[in-house]
Amino acid sequence: MIDDFLYGTAGDTGPLADVEAAVRAAAAAEIMPRHRQLATHDIIEKNGPHDLVTTADRLAEEHLTASLTKLLPGSVVVGEESVHADPSVYDALGGDAPVWIVDPVDGTRQFVRGEAGFCTLVALAQHGEIHASWTYAPALGEMAVAVRGRGATLNGAPIRCGSPAPGAALTVATSHPDYTTDAQKRALLGLNTDDIAPRPCGSAGLEYLAVARGALDAVAFSWEYAWDHAAGLLLVAEAGGAHTTLSGVPFRIAGGNDLPFTAARDEATVLRILTALRAGG
Repeated sequence: MIDDFLYGTAGDTGPLADVEAAVRAAAAAEIMPRHRQLATHDIIEKNGPHDLVTTADRLAEEHLTASLTKLLPGSVVVGEESVHADPSVYDALGGDAPVWIVDPVDGTRQFVRGEAGFCTLVALAQHGEIHASWTYAPALGEMAVAVRGRGATLNGAPIRCGSPAPGAALTVATSHPDYTTDAQKRALLGLNTDDIAPRPCGSAGLEYLAVARGALDAVAFSWEYAWDHAAGLLLVAEAGGAHTTLSGVPFRIAGGNDLPFTAARDEATVLRILTALRAGG
């Protein structure tokens, strides 16, 4: 069903452009008019000061839900804000229907501060497999698209992860300590070695994009919400990168992963990060 939607019987890629247009339209209508214009009542703490939601998040998700399900009848949406309102929505990731996985504003803290480092993430999945993804940073003017088996592009140009420079310390974006268990903290502390340079992550979607374009060597994350990772994992994979969970198996978007997990520019880098995480744990 998804392949027919994405390419049609004649290989038409028009629907890919339609989804991109829908993502851009949601950002133009609901996100960018509120960038640096948020009032106090537009910002809510969901689970503490590091977990914020804004009017832009909520309205952009509503906009995308309407437009994406119209593009693909029979599809459903698993979005960050809809799951916050009703956790059972997440169960759709294990169902039969095509699923749009949506993070309307990834990097909400950066958005609230008026910074440019936020993005909208959309992925299309079915039966646990990610088929296509869109990473849109409207304040930066960047749109990255990945399609399973067909590569990754940034603003229409192909991108590749490449490999880290031989002998150089690996730069790795890692989870904020507030989002980790004690065991995960110990694993992430394993990254503090002479040949790895960890730093706190910003927008997860933009960190994945940095890996895909070869500007960052790896990410190592300790949470598994699909809306934060589905789009980026496909983007990195289609740009030539790789990923694994702590147990050495691929990340499952429906959950139940052995955390932390890592995505990196190549298999060798994944193994270096995995070895360090296991040593820390």
